[in-house]
Amino acid sequence: MPTEEQVSWLSQEWAKRAVLPSLVVTMLDNFPTNLHPMSQLSAAITALNNESYFARAYAEGMSQTKYWELIYEDCMDLIAKLPCVATKIYRNLYREDTSIEAIVPKLDWSHNFTNMLGFMDPQFTELMHLYLTIHSDHEGGNVSAHTSHLVGSALSDPYLSLAAAMSGLA
Repeated sequence: MPTEEQVSWLSQEWAKRAVLPSLVVTMLDNFPTNLHPMSQLSAAITALNNESYFARAYAEGMSQTKYWELIYEDCMDLIAKLPCVATKIYRNLYREDTSIEAIVPKLDWSHNFTNMLGFMDPQFTELMHLYLTIHSDHEGGNVSAHTSHLVGSALSDPYLSLAAAMSGLA
């Protein structure tokens, strides 16, 4: 189990990385409302590939021994940005014209996610914390896990691997 200090550091780190690039926000705002949310999620994650540290360095011929460092950075950015992407999709489809709560660095990832969705009930926040924890261990033989492993094994960056996995769930 992580210590309180480790949780605090990670929450603050993800809060710093969470801002979505304007191209992704514009794209999400311009999708038709009948486009399935999973299609929107996959497209947004693919567009985030524009910020991939790994993709840029790989194209420049980086050393294999350094792959993990930039994949780690891409994964940290993805984890930070995913609640913002999901919230934007949810708000565009189901709660139009409502503002999205700002991320509070001292709150954990799931708490910020529920706040951004517009749910302030502590019981719902705890439910989402448990739900997201259970679903974070999604390593089995399902389509999304298999797809992300397959795409990642071809040295695609984490953005493309996750986008492919999400397309498998759509």
